[in-house]
Amino acid sequence: MATTTTQAMDPARAPAAPDSATESRPYYLEIFLVSVVGLLLEISYTRVVSFKLFYYFTYLVIGLALLGLGAGGVLVAISKSVRRASSDAVLAWTLSIGSGIIAVGYIVIAVARVNTADIWLYNSNSWSNAGMVLLFCVLLFASFVPIGVVLSTLFGRRPSGIGRLYFFDLTGAAIACAVAVPLMASVGPPTVIMASAVAMGLAGLRIALRVNRAVQVLAVFAVVLTAASLLSPRLLPDVKVDVGKAPPVLGVGKPLYSSWSAVFRVDVRNWVGNRAVFHDGLLGSTMLHWNGKMSSLAQFQFPQSFVSLPFAALPPAPQNELIIGAAAGHETVASIYFKAHHIDAVELNPVTYKLVTDTMADYDGHLASKPGVHYVNADGRSYLARTDKHYQLIWYPAPDSYSATNASSASAYVLSESYLYTTNAVGDSLDHLAPGGVLVNQFGDPGVGTKSTRTARYVATARKALSQLGVRDAKQHIMVTLTTTPSGIFPPLTTTYVSRTPFTSTQVAAMQNAVHRVPHTSVLYSPAGDNDLSAFNTLINGSNSSVSSYRNAYPYSVGATSDDKPFFFHFSSFGTQLHNFTHPIQGNSFESGVGERVLMLLLAFAVILSAIFLLLPFVAIRKTWKALPRKGRSALYFCAIGFGFMLFEVTLIQKLVLFLGYPTYSLTVTLCSLLIFVGLGSLLSSRFQPRGPTTPVVLAIIAGITAYYLWGLGPTTNALLDLAIGFRVVIAFLLVAPLGLSLGLFMPLGVRAVAGLSPHEQEYVAWAWALNGFASVVASVLGTMLAMTYGFHTVLVVALIAYCIAVLTLRTLSGTKAPLPAG
Repeated sequence: MATTTTQAMDPARAPAAPDSATESRPYYLEIFLVSVVGLLLEISYTRVVSFKLFYYFTYLVIGLALLGLGAGGVLVAISKSVRRASSDAVLAWTLSIGSGIIAVGYIVIAVARVNTADIWLYNSNSWSNAGMVLLFCVLLFASFVPIGVVLSTLFGRRPSGIGRLYFFDLTGAAIACAVAVPLMASVGPPTVIMASAVAMGLAGLRIALRVNRAVQVLAVFAVVLTAASLLSPRLLPDVKVDVGKAPPVLGVGKPLYSSWSAVFRVDVRNWVGNRAVFHDGLLGSTMLHWNGKMSSLAQFQFPQSFVSLPFAALPPAPQNELIIGAAAGHETVASIYFKAHHIDAVELNPVTYKLVTDTMADYDGHLASKPGVHYVNADGRSYLARTDKHYQLIWYPAPDSYSATNASSASAYVLSESYLYTTNAVGDSLDHLAPGGVLVNQFGDPGVGTKSTRTARYVATARKALSQLGVRDAKQHIMVTLTTTPSGIFPPLTTTYVSRTPFTSTQVAAMQNAVHRVPHTSVLYSPAGDNDLSAFNTLINGSNSSVSSYRNAYPYSVGATSDDKPFFFHFSSFGTQLHNFTHPIQGNSFESGVGERVLMLLLAFAVILSAIFLLLPFVAIRKTWKALPRKGRSALYFCAIGFGFMLFEVTLIQKLVLFLGYPTYSLTVTLCSLLIFVGLGSLLSSRFQPRGPTTPVVLAIIAGITAYYLWGLGPTTNALLDLAIGFRVVIAFLLVAPLGLSLGLFMPLGVRAVAGLSPHEQEYVAWAWALNGFASVVASVLGTMLAMTYGFHTVLVVALIAYCIAVLTLRTLSGTKAPLPAG
């Protein structure tokens, strides 16, 4: 890199930032741009990785992004050449190299083949597949290091203006949140990634024109490489999915139709005379080839299909029906066959919704336009909360997906678990049943023949929801059936019936007749006592103490879930998986603890790599490192605010999903508000002193806000659910704003405090930046593990405690700058 200073320096001292006219530039545009690029990359890669691998691997993106940012800060701290170079030189080289890294990284990640299920078999294939995942990690990590270098360089050289720089940083991130979803929906995450590379390359070229010929050539090459792949679709490879995602019988080769969305990617393939719709590479639904005529519905043989089972306990022609998770319309067509008068079919994914209503409407007989059919693009829970209708049938036809159905939440550091199977959801559904109405849920449950997971947990959740509604004895209110497929391609499917009133003998008999009519179907539990599995007898009929004892002895966690702990598919505890970590997992089973092992592995990965990239490099400048005062207290401070901020962010996004009616809205509105007001808070921080009376007052405000989020946010949002979406967006934005404004004070105050402790300002700021990134990495994983184990209310309390620690620590950081050591 070009340098602008030739002053001889003591090896024990850090080289000072160059002193030239160029250093007076504020670089607000560059700060803003790299923040936009960084968050766009992170959000886009969560979608790419969820499609290519599985949803729980999105933590690799989140953790590695934060770790890359921190490592960039450490690189600045230990590299004399970086610190001696002009800001123009650092930015020109870093942005140009970063552009190329992003482009090459995406191409390799997209085309490489991997089978992640083999990793946990601990056989000869495990090492090669683990090595491939490690390669993905290196490429993802490398994509974010240049962003960390740029931010740390500019923050470190301008500590007095940190509030304004931090404002542009967070404003860029906020705008990226706002545009990420529409960008991914319109052009797809791969294009967004390559566009980010082009933007970074152009920014590097703009600055390179002020530096030298070498970096100008590199910048031009980076722009040409990235722009060519962006402009020519053939040069931008599509993402190849995990080998273990779907059986080959479900289709190979190029799909008939593909489209990305913020919920999941949709692919459509021909299959057995109809069309299979894949969600993030997993089979999600079937689109029936129908001409729209009632006379042709007999071809689908609905009376012999599992889709007939929900109608067994209903009158011959149900008046009102609600389908939550209508997908590509298979169940809606069946409902038309069984003469439902009015059908509200709710589908979350806008791409799937458009398939039915527009893109492939000719194929499905214009299903959404049929009399009595009301197809809705919305979140099921929010739709249910806003409607005043009552239904004879509320049907959940396996609307869950192991893809990132809450892609927004995935990019906000929470597992993509479903809020459709909590006690709150079951209670809301039962409240919307007409007299004699039935709530029906259907699951694929791979272990139901031996050790049920999904159905057992749903039965436990339904029992608790009934109890909360005043039903003391659930045995007359639940029925369960099992349907198997002889081919074994698909897992066994269970159908669970729940009613607020006891099932009549007529309803029980009708269900039994349906079971005899549908091939390979049997009764697992009914009030008549014809039950094949004792598990359901105990979970439904047993006393509270016997149920508790049974669950404690059960090999999986199958207790009831709530909106505070919505991790329905978290069947194996972290303690169990830690104990069994060396034992292979046989088969591609999602219930066997793969997700838990990935989280634990990532937590270890974050700690180890953080030590390597954030602590070990300081050996290179150990004399300067020793000269930094109060390192322990500064570490505690910056780790506390990084950890606390991430926990607040995770919880707020979760809590606003139901209110905004769409997971993507929750991400964009919450993060947009949080980041904008954190930026405004950083601007205001210049008016306050770290040891002044302001921070305890701000902490008291944060405590009050936290108390409101714990006990007041739910009642507030529930009371306002009837408002139009535009009003709800504004209200959510304002609900988050006070917290963001308060939290925004702490990073600038801390940076100013430590910068005043030592002449080694850049090194200390880089140290602070790296520690904050390290804590954010850990919090992105550990916070989710806390929520899975104890609930989101606990996470909020822990976040508040973290800021209490930060305030107490900050008051000990300010002081007089120590002189450089002699010599």
